[in-house]
Parts: sequence; C-alpha cells; structure tokens
Amino acid sequence: MSACLEGVDGVLAGLAPGGTWIDMSTNDALEVRRIAALAADKGIRTLECPVTGGVHTAAVGQITGLVGGDEKVFKENESMLASMTHPVIYVGELGKASTLKVITNMLAFINQWAAGEALMLAKAADIDLGRAYEGIKHSSGNSWSFEIETQLVLNGSYDFQFSLDLACKDLGLAQQLALDSAVPLEMADHVAQIFQRARMQYGGDAWSTQVVKLLEDSIGLDLRAEGFPASMFGESSALKPV
Repeated sequence: MSACLEGVDGVLAGLAPGGTWIDMSTNDALEVRRIAALAADKGIRTLECPVTGGVHTAAVGQITGLVGGDEKVFKENESMLASMTHPVIYVGELGKASTLKVITNMLAFINQWAAGEALMLAKAADIDLGRAYEGIKHSSGNSWSFEIETQLVLNGSYDFQFSLDLACKDLGLAQQLALDSAVPLEMADHVAQIFQRARMQYGGDAWSTQVVKLLEDSIGLDLRAEGFPASMFGESSALKPV
C-alpha cells in the first residue's frame, strides 16, 4: 500500500492540490494521521471512512461508513460517501473513525467466538440447532455477529469473505490501542489468542468464522443445521443486513 499511495506514481502524486484523499481501509489512527500529513504537504485534504457491516452488506449497498476528519471537508463529500455507504456516521477528528472501526471489529470477533460456544452447548444438550438459532436470535443473547455469521457456521461454508489473517491483524490493532490507552482487555486478549490458534491450525487464508471449527474439532461434533443458505449473496440468501 505504501508504494501505491506514496510512490512516485502513487495516488498522492496523482491528486491535484485542493483534492481530497479518502482512506477507506482499516488502519490505526497513527498511520491515518501520518498519511494525512504527507497529503497535507502536497496540498491535499484527508478523510478516513473505514466501512463496517460485512461484505454482504456492501453487496446490497448497505455497509456503514465511519468518517473522521475535518467536519467541513466531510460535509463537502457527504453525498458522495452516502452513495457508497449507508448510514454514513461522522465520528470526529481524523483518527477517531479508524479507532472506532478497530473497536467494532474487536467486539464482533468476541461475539463470534461466544456464539460458537453457545451453539455447542445447545448441540451437547441435544437441541435442534435450527431452533436454537431462532431462539437465540429472538432473545437478549442476540447480536449482529450471531444473527449473520452464525448462519455461515450452520450451513458449513464458514464463507464470510474475511480471513483469519485479517481478523488477527485487527485484533492486534485493538490490543495495541488498549496498551496505548492503558485499558485492560481481558476478554479481547483471550479471544485474540484463540484466533491466533485457529490461524495456525487452518491457515491465514481460512475464513474468520472458521475459528468456531476449533470447538467442533476439539469436541468431535459439527454445528450443522438445515435451512440455511449456501451463499451469503443473492436474492435467495437469508444473509441480509438487519
């Protein structure tokens, strides 16, 4: 990315002074601010707009955009961002949106592992997993990660279009943020170790939802249920944003 953005023939070299660079990657606040300083030296303004909500929400135009930067620059670009993301949420000064994105990913990964444990308890108790899914979905224990990502475990595909490498990277960003902020993350640190173990077991290219397979393999029970779509895309898919 460094050469693509900062190189002689990179993006910043190709933007005219007065233009705006909008960073939509998942990064830490320090890196976003470093890039913004390079852009400012060339007379280019910077916004960050990391997106969250999963690949399937992007496919139907409903992925959330978290925006950080000068509010005036945001207002100038809000309609354009709204054509790509929905909703568009202005978080604050540059770096704050990236920080919030890291936090939301951390929470999603914690929920993902917890959902696997919940389903395995239901399986061990001989509860039909389709009915368990519906019961939890309509309970106080529901979460976005449970409602969407769990379907990909139940259908056996694990196909969330997000790798264990990326999950471990994002959890690492959250851990570094916690160190810098002196905030203890007992749950997140534990889950980060579980994801690292899954990456060692299944490879970094495996889907992030495959972390639940650690439970399946250790106990010798699979978490499969009928009635869940094979793909997260397409009109027939039940894997739609909620």
